[in-house]
Amino acid sequence: MKKPLYVSLASTIKNNISKHQYQTMKLPDERTLAEEFAVSRSSIKRAIQLLADQGIIFKKQGSGNFINPLFLKNKTALDYTGDNVGLTTSIVTNGKQQQIEVLNLDVVKPDAAIKENLFLTADDFVYSFKRLRKLDEVPILIEQSYIPVKVFPQLSKKLLEHSLFNYLEDQENTIINRAYLDVTTEPSSVEDQDLLHLKTTEPVGIMAGIFFVDDGTPFEYSSMRLHYRYLNFSTFVNLGK
Repeated sequence: MKKPLYVSLASTIKNNISKHQYQTMKLPDERTLAEEFAVSRSSIKRAIQLLADQGIIFKKQGSGNFINPLFLKNKTALDYTGDNVGLTTSIVTNGKQQQIEVLNLDVVKPDAAIKENLFLTADDFVYSFKRLRKLDEVPILIEQSYIPVKVFPQLSKKLLEHSLFNYLEDQENTIINRAYLDVTTEPSSVEDQDLLHLKTTEPVGIMAGIFFVDDGTPFEYSSMRLHYRYLNFSTFVNLGK
């Protein structure tokens, strides 16, 4: 699925901000940006609004668009400002290469909790799979996920070796752009210690929740066990809408 122009523009401007290309901490005016990117001012206006909605910039009436200094100091491990809420898109790599190792893939009957989370019936089956996420071959996250077979019957190990959400967006015109996540910590398990190279005294971060298709359909329930060094998040709160 092709990205809307304003989304691509916002992504480019965001990358420019991250590279400190706007030394005055203020974006050029809309006319200048439109000329720079050879697009209409309306496209620039929508891109600017998207950046403002994400907390990357703030708009000061009569003065222009300013870069949020806290965004440049942001050390978050996951950045949910991309096209979808998948891990491949959201993990902050800082130039490192991502790898995915599929540990298992099975078709099972869901337990009561998974059935409730994904709004399933007694006759439904789910794919159950576990993946290990790495950056430059260093393990950072264990992902245990469940997807209803009826929602995505063609799931395979080969697909799971890459970004599933990007595949859905590019090949199936399906966008997973909503999630409800709980974030907590707990002592690491033996499996955590083995796969994430943790000591027995070191904890893990837990992110668990439901991922939704853009039409509101629950697509996946996932529980992610994150190396504690990567449990660092930033958020933007806007009660004005």
